[in-house]
Amino acid sequence: MASAARFSPQELRNLHVYPLIVRRVTQQTGKGKIHSMYVLVVVGNGDGLVGYGEAKDDEMPVARDKAYAKALRNLDYVERFESRTLWTDVEAKFGATRIILRPRPVGFGLHCNPNVHQVLKAAGIKDASAKVWGSRNPLSVIKTLFRMLHAGNAPIAMGDGVGGGARRLDKGSGLRGKDAVERDRGRKLVDLRTY
Repeated sequence: MASAARFSPQELRNLHVYPLIVRRVTQQTGKGKIHSMYVLVVVGNGDGLVGYGEAKDDEMPVARDKAYAKALRNLDYVERFESRTLWTDVEAKFGATRIILRPRPVGFGLHCNPNVHQVLKAAGIKDASAKVWGSRNPLSVIKTLFRMLHAGNAPIAMGDGVGGGARRLDKGSGLRGKDAVERDRGRKLVDLRTY
């Protein structure tokens, strides 16, 4: 847990920790089957920081602790409008999973897939809706969502870094921040909390 050194004990206690996927997995070898536990954990502070970690071990509690430590190392900031919702509609496709996230007005809540709900809750997004098309495999849904929330997954049109095409990554290039939205619209965004 050396990665937790940057957090105070109080901050660690206040983190949202959601073990979203817990599975018993098997590796088939020439000598037989090797069983282990796989855990995917989402961690967030409910105020813009969110990350996920995945780990395997023979024992489930050890795998959960490893995944928690990885999630703490992978925490990244998510741009939010008025500290409650997204700046704009975001769409991404990864494999057979396609997700559309939409900002919603105050008090709307989170109307979305249960896995998307937990991730957005950990990130501190309170008003949003999401639609998942294609594969609803929890692992694919969570990874696609994090590609959308954590901007800078890959520069637009640079491919996936291992010789893959660029068009698929253009859609999941991350959330646009306030500056990008203002630049596209040609006008300043007004913070409604000041009125």
